[in-house]
Amino acid sequence: MSERPAGSRFAIVAMAVAAGATVANILYNQPLLAEMGRSFGGGAGLGLVATVTQFGYSLGVLLLVPLGDRVERRSLISLLSLLTAGLLVGVGLAPNGLALAAASFAMGTVTIIPQLLVPFAAALAAPKDRGRAVGTVAAGILLGVLLSRTLAGWFGEQFGWRAVFLAAAAFMLVLSVLLRMLLPLQPKTSTLGYWALLRSLWTLVVEEPTLRLHAFLGALTFASFNAFWATLAAHLESLPGHYGPRVAGLYGLLGVVGAVAAPLVGRYSDRRGDRWVNAVAIVVLISSFAVLAAGSESLIGIGIAAVLLDFGAQANHVGNQTRIVALREEARSRLNTIYMSTYVAGGALGSLSGTLLLRRFGYGGVCAVGALAAVLALVLLLGATARDRSASAAGPARGEQRS
Repeated sequence: MSERPAGSRFAIVAMAVAAGATVANILYNQPLLAEMGRSFGGGAGLGLVATVTQFGYSLGVLLLVPLGDRVERRSLISLLSLLTAGLLVGVGLAPNGLALAAASFAMGTVTIIPQLLVPFAAALAAPKDRGRAVGTVAAGILLGVLLSRTLAGWFGEQFGWRAVFLAAAAFMLVLSVLLRMLLPLQPKTSTLGYWALLRSLWTLVVEEPTLRLHAFLGALTFASFNAFWATLAAHLESLPGHYGPRVAGLYGLLGVVGAVAAPLVGRYSDRRGDRWVNAVAIVVLISSFAVLAAGSESLIGIGIAAVLLDFGAQANHVGNQTRIVALREEARSRLNTIYMSTYVAGGALGSLSGTLLLRRFGYGGVCAVGALAAVLALVLLLGATARDRSASAAGPARGEQRS
């Protein structure tokens, strides 16, 4: 039996902190766009800053995360931390809107460290603790997403938007050193060349039905999640109280429930080892839209729905990642690449669908598309479970006939 490195639990907590701090880099610009616009007089390219940052991140997940199987992960993470720090300086010192957009795109591309840390944590943990490790890192990512906008807004108001990115760059430098000290060496698991590594992504999709299933479950539930969050601010503004962005931001803090739940869900996944976590999570997600449809004009009703939604989406996400990183030890980074690429695409479609349906059918359309995506996920899950049971029942029967 292989021994796990001493202090691996502490290392996983460090990974969670690093994951949260790193993912925050791609979200800092969202509450600062108005201040950036004042600096550049609404310069060309400014409106694209948030969009190109997210696009850069998606491209990085697809093109760089697979390297986690080909290159020693600790060294790759340290290098990307340094590159992120340098590009954050470029963002903070950008002389105009176009330069800001270009630096933001490049920074988003290399800020994919969280998606390298998930398979790192899965490999570092003992098999019986893998779900808890994945859940801990996922909790760090979610907290980074939730707190980044609040932190950037406050810090930017006090010291200016440029100071936000320069401070983030300094923190990434410190983080690079700390991760180099705290994380153990993790030898590469593949000898494939870079282009062969990318081509193998399709091979994994074809050969792993479990990967396909959980990638679609993630995409559909993230579509539900984003349909809600992409339209919340507009819906709150349309209510009689005409609630502004501050109220919408406070709802985001309710997502801490999902972050707290993530390690617990991971621990439960370790114990059961089946898809029960996903089923419960998706049912909770569907119920959140039922609550939302009934209480869409109540701040309390929206709050209850937000808690259910965050918990359901996060629990399903952790359950998905726990299962896929266990499929092939030598391909964990590539498996996570496929899952996250599908996940992000689903979220983008959810945002778009929610926005379009809000304009045409009002908030009832948002509730309908969010619930529909979650119901489709549940149908896929139940269908896969039924097929697995049929195959298990048929297996012994065929064996008896042959004997």
